[in-house]
Amino acid sequence: MKRGFLKFARWRILCLFLGTSCVWAQNPGTQAPAQDLVAGQQNATILDAGAALNPNKIALLHWYLADTSTSFTVGNQPYGLCFDGANIWSANFADNTVTKVRASDGAVLGTFAVGHQPYGVTFDGANVWVSNTLDNTVTKLRASDGKSLGTFPVGSFPGWMAFDGQNIWVPGSPDSSVTKLRASDGKNLGKFTVGLGAVAAAFDGANIWVTNYGGNTVSKLLASDGTVLGTFAVGQAPLGIAFDGLNMWVANRNSGTVSKLRASDGTLLATYPAADGPYGVAFDGRYIWLSGDLYTRVLRASDGAQVWWLKTGTVGVAFDGASIWMATPGIVLLKF
Repeated sequence: MKRGFLKFARWRILCLFLGTSCVWAQNPGTQAPAQDLVAGQQNATILDAGAALNPNKIALLHWYLADTSTSFTVGNQPYGLCFDGANIWSANFADNTVTKVRASDGAVLGTFAVGHQPYGVTFDGANVWVSNTLDNTVTKLRASDGKSLGTFPVGSFPGWMAFDGQNIWVPGSPDSSVTKLRASDGKNLGKFTVGLGAVAAAFDGANIWVTNYGGNTVSKLLASDGTVLGTFAVGQAPLGIAFDGLNMWVANRNSGTVSKLRASDGTLLATYPAADGPYGVAFDGRYIWLSGDLYTRVLRASDGAQVWWLKTGTVGVAFDGASIWMATPGIVLLKF
């Protein structure tokens, strides 16, 4: 599949990659050797020396950002990633499968069939939920063994989902909606209107945030009943979103920026440059990791300063408590 965003139904607002001018860091279907990954700063291998460090990284003797990464082969065109407490799950868009990878060593523990064009994956504490964009469904897999526990209808072109402790929230792009499913049995608890082209969701402990790709906004909904608490302007074509404990970070794909909003009231605190089509966002306890067409970037969450970058194109991103995992456009996951 030529690199290009998955199109929205009919009016084609959403696609999985934008534009044909994007340059790949590797060819699709090939694994990039570590030596091809070029660090952006020669002296940036140790960040904020003397600052508080992640004890999990210290235990792994990995308290720094190196200019190489470990790579693991999964299915074709991995996009969404999630962590289940022990393993990374990859949605393989072109294979109609998800792959389960042991986070400690990258061993593939299984590959499981789901619906057509799986995009997002989310863990609910016991099960993994997969959004099947072409089928307008989500599939629930038991995390322990990948057994399918059911497939449930949702809105059109379901995207990146969020779990609120009890329910799964599934954005639907052409519908400009988000569907709430009870995680225990998949029961539909409601469909709530948000902004144009809803694509990704995140949970802040009380509320669900949804990026509205076609509306250049994010919507905040009360998780308990779906009440829309506000809609807030960000950059052009907001896609990935993550919560850092206080603030929401939004990757604005078309404007090449990332927005930082205060979660309590949606106030825009800052907008930072991230030039090359930022895609996914993850928080590792101190830093914000951004995937993008040409570069992987790391920003300090406290002030948005870019502290490191790597010349390689990436899409989905997840944190496993010690390491960051990113999906590439081919068949490879990178572990930092």
